[in-house]
Amino acid sequence: MGLQSKNKVEAAFSMSSMTDIIFLLLIFFMLTSSFITPSGLPVNLPSSESSDIVMQEVTVSVTKDLRFSVNDKVVGRDQIKSELATLLEGKKGQVVLHIDKEVPVEYLVEIGGIAAGLEANVSIATKPY
Repeated sequence: MGLQSKNKVEAAFSMSSMTDIIFLLLIFFMLTSSFITPSGLPVNLPSSESSDIVMQEVTVSVTKDLRFSVNDKVVGRDQIKSELATLLEGKKGQVVLHIDKEVPVEYLVEIGGIAAGLEANVSIATKPY
């Protein structure tokens, strides 16, 4: 008396759903990595309760030993206005300030004033608590 089951379970593993999941994860990480752009010089950003992600067109960095950079190009303090003017030429851009928390506020105000004078939107980069 041979009993056989009419419903046979296949032991093979289908990889099609696994490749879909991996593809979606790859797209997710590629998109989120474009929002995180490190500045040219290493700075210790101040903390803030709300830290919004802003698409960066132009970044200005100031380290605690007062080294300045505009879009990863190290410049002198007196060259910041000319660099910003060439980068923002003919358009209303976005300038993100990456200023170390130990830098005196006068430098923040000076660079923010230069960018605002060039009709750019100014944001200050912070890190969340």
